[in-house]
Amino acid sequence: MLLHIIAVIQHTVPKVTLEYKWTVPYFYYKKKPLCYLNASHKHQFVDVGFAKGFELKNNQTHLIADNGRNTVKSLRYYNLDEIDNAVLQSVLKEAIKLY
Repeated sequence: MLLHIIAVIQHTVPKVTLEYKWTVPYFYYKKKPLCYLNASHKHQFVDVGFAKGFELKNNQTHLIADNGRNTVKSLRYYNLDEIDNAVLQSVLKEAIKLY
């Protein structure tokens, strides 16, 4: 799942850079945090967390805001078949407009 998500992100936003911050893969756009990948082995899911998630307006039915988060919203996937590339690309395109 992680490799698929990374490929979609890099294809959709070719100018991102992948860095490792706080022990997770974090994508930066224009030198600012865009989104990160968090694989929860305990709960068996992968989150694509968006740094400015609460500023996103579209795709709200797909974005998750867990307790304790005040800026981040994420797309959560439990298996590869759940990944809707169109939704992921749409969220990415909206997110980069915030920069």
